[in-house]
Amino acid sequence: MASSEVDQKFLGKLAKSVEKDNPLLSSILFKILGLSLNLSEQLVAARRARKPDTASSPAFLRRVLHILWLAREGLIMLQQYVIPMVGNYGELKVLAYKLRASFHHIFVLFHNKPAVSNIGSWTPEAMAAAAFAPSSRQEETSHHKLNQLSYQRLYEADGGPVGPPPGFEAQVALLPPSALLPQKNYLPAAQEYFEEAVSLAEQLLWGSHSLRLSVKTEYVAFLYECVHDVAGSRAVAKETIAQVYDATEG
Repeated sequence: MASSEVDQKFLGKLAKSVEKDNPLLSSILFKILGLSLNLSEQLVAARRARKPDTASSPAFLRRVLHILWLAREGLIMLQQYVIPMVGNYGELKVLAYKLRASFHHIFVLFHNKPAVSNIGSWTPEAMAAAAFAPSSRQEETSHHKLNQLSYQRLYEADGGPVGPPPGFEAQVALLPPSALLPQKNYLPAAQEYFEEAVSLAEQLLWGSHSLRLSVKTEYVAFLYECVHDVAGSRAVAKETIAQVYDATEG
């Protein structure tokens, strides 16, 4: 996903490699890297708590909001600054298109209508409980520190304000996820972006290239957990393994 270790390593490597030729692109890539590191922590925690109950729903909803906000901001930076400037960079082009698919993968998991997964599906009862349940002092403090760290990682390098994003302050009532993103069916767009990223990876990278494997691996996961195409995900996995063994480069 946009939080995978392989993608993070390539973000750092490629951001450093373009630093002299394109400082702006390098700066944005480092910001997306910082965002990805934060996002990985949130995704791991969210997957451990797939079905929120009344007691845990305020913390879970905050985490879902945080994930959606990070994915939305990452996508904005990617589409506005990175994708328009990657025409001459093979690996970076593949990575950029893969990240675009990854951010949409997150939208599908946590905010799709109709819901395709239990990870981020919210019943009206859970939403009501999350919106009005009182939070403990310890939870408010840890939540505030977490969002402050996220915002600091993203923006302190430019001298911007350090603090939680608007609406995430512990003392503010929880927002519905639709306040960050329109609730709609993100599945067709995500499918299209994955197919485009896979096509680019096959054109520009050899069969055993780790970035190409990252693209294929997440596409397999997307087909399995979002499209629910078990046969299709297995077929892509088998094809990828065969391409790795057949590759003579790298």
